[in-house]
Amino acid sequence: MTTSSEEVLDALTWRYATKQFDPCREIPADIWDALLDSLVLTPSSFGLQPWKFFVVEDPSLRANLRAESWNQAQVTDASKYLVLASRTDLTERDIDSWIDCLAMCQGKTPDDFAALRGMISGFTAAMPQEQRRIWNSRQVYIALGQLMESAALLGIDTCPMEGINPEAYDKLLGLETGEYATVVACALGYRSADDKYASLPKARYARERVIEIL
Repeated sequence: MTTSSEEVLDALTWRYATKQFDPCREIPADIWDALLDSLVLTPSSFGLQPWKFFVVEDPSLRANLRAESWNQAQVTDASKYLVLASRTDLTERDIDSWIDCLAMCQGKTPDDFAALRGMISGFTAAMPQEQRRIWNSRQVYIALGQLMESAALLGIDTCPMEGINPEAYDKLLGLETGEYATVVACALGYRSADDKYASLPKARYARERVIEIL
């Protein structure tokens, strides 16, 4: 089953960073499940998936997060609010966990992936811990992009949220252990009929300015 190029471009043109959500409209359960699965299916370097995604449903917690998000209404008004966090490091334990998962999914043993494990270990060990943290956080933006595109194809509005206080988010989400840290958030739901930004033309540079054929 495929989606036509016209359908994809129509969905991406329709999508915008929603400023005002309809707080009375909820994302249907089957669509939300599909969006969560799209996160699980996100590609990552070596397949390591150095992230965790927090679906914030508690109203009081969302209100507290809003206070740490420049009081942006999307945090509390959207049907769903998702916080995307990354691993603050990438350890041998993380690599072993991924190799075990890979072996189980492909019906093999971890020893069958010894060469791959060694390559990943050598690559990550060559980076200082801070560089590994930054590398992991960049992976999270792949997940954010996949989530937003999947949502657009399903007719769901989104607003990526970088205007947040990550350190305060970490405290509110109970990430005191330091294994994960907040990177970015995303509000999902349905645009309000009163959102004036929904009907504005999408402003993008011409293809020739941003794409160069070498």
